[in-house]
Amino acid sequence: MATSAAPSVTPASRRRQRSTRLTVAVGLLVVGAVAVAAAIATGSWGLTAAAAVLAVLLGAAATRITSAELAQSRRDAARDRAEQAQAYRRLTEERAAEHATYVETVERRIAEREASIADLEQGLTAAQQRVADATLKLGTEARRADAADRARTELAADLDAAEERAAEAIVRMAELEQEVDVLRAELEVVTAAWQTAEASRKRA
Repeated sequence: MATSAAPSVTPASRRRQRSTRLTVAVGLLVVGAVAVAAAIATGSWGLTAAAAVLAVLLGAAATRITSAELAQSRRDAARDRAEQAQAYRRLTEERAAEHATYVETVERRIAEREASIADLEQGLTAAQQRVADATLKLGTEARRADAADRARTELAADLDAAEERAAEAIVRMAELEQEVDVLRAELEVVTAAWQTAEASRKRA
C-alpha cells in the first residue's frame, strides 16, 4: 500500500491547531464587538459605521476560520476512521490466517487419530479371530482327549498350550480395546475443540 509523503500529524498537534484557530476566531469577534462598543460610546456616526463594517468583516473572517476548522475536523475524522478500518482489516486477516492454521492442525490430528483407530480396530479383529481359532482348537482338542484315552498325556499338554494361547489372545484383545477407547476419547476431545473454535469464528 502506498504511503503519503507528507509528515504524519498526531491527534495532539491537530487539537492544538484547532484550539489556536478557534481562539483567533473568538478574538476577532471580541475585537469587532469592542470596536463597535467604543464607536457607539464616542457618539460619532462615522466611527460607528466604520466599526460596524469592521465588525462585519471580522465576523466574516471568524466565520471563515470556524468553517475551515469544521471542514478540517471532518477530514481528520474521516482519515482516522479510514486508518481504523485498515487496522481492523489487517487484524481480521491475521485472525483468519491463524484460524486456518488451527483448523488445518486439528484436521491433521483428527486424521492421524482416525488412522490409529483403524489400525487398532484391524488388530482387534485379528485378535478376535485368533481367539475364535484358539477356542475352536481348544474344543477340538478336548473332544480328542475324551475320545483318545491312549494319547491323554500328549493331548493334555496340547490342551494346556491351547488354553495359554487363548488366554494371551484374550488379554491382548482387552489391551487393544482399551487403546481404542483412549484414542476415541482423544478424538472426541479434539473434535469438540474444533467445533467450539468453528462456532466462535462464526459468531465473530
